[in-house]
Amino acid sequence: MFAGEICTRDVVYVHRGQAVADAARLMREHHVGDVVVVEDEEGRRIPVGILTDRDLVVELLATGTSPDDVTVGDLMSRELLTLGEGQDLLYALEAMREKGVRRAPVTDLDGALVGLLTVDDIVAVIAEQLQDLSALVGRQLTRERRLRP
Repeated sequence: MFAGEICTRDVVYVHRGQAVADAARLMREHHVGDVVVVEDEEGRRIPVGILTDRDLVVELLATGTSPDDVTVGDLMSRELLTLGEGQDLLYALEAMREKGVRRAPVTDLDGALVGLLTVDDIVAVIAEQLQDLSALVGRQLTRERRLRP
């Protein structure tokens, strides 16, 4: 399974020059914990950062900084892990673990944003596979009991 197969394709994004308050409103409006920061290049949205609800709390509210004095670019995380659509899910999980991130933008071959992969997405897939495996084991046990006198 690949990152592009399970990522969320409807990504909320902002530009670095936008006000932090605008980004926070988008997070609330779309019920998400982050926005991907993009730059427009030749009609493509290239991810350059990410701004999370945690960034807003830890870096803005906790320091007493006024949201009016800060842009998305001032607050965003710049060390961005991006994953290609065709990258294996286990590779994606390992890369996210190594970087200590719970979400990563997914890009096409040209580096344009196509989705967002979260740990929750991966957990859902693994849970579904474990459920299938559990059902298989249950069917096998039932079959063996039927065949044995």
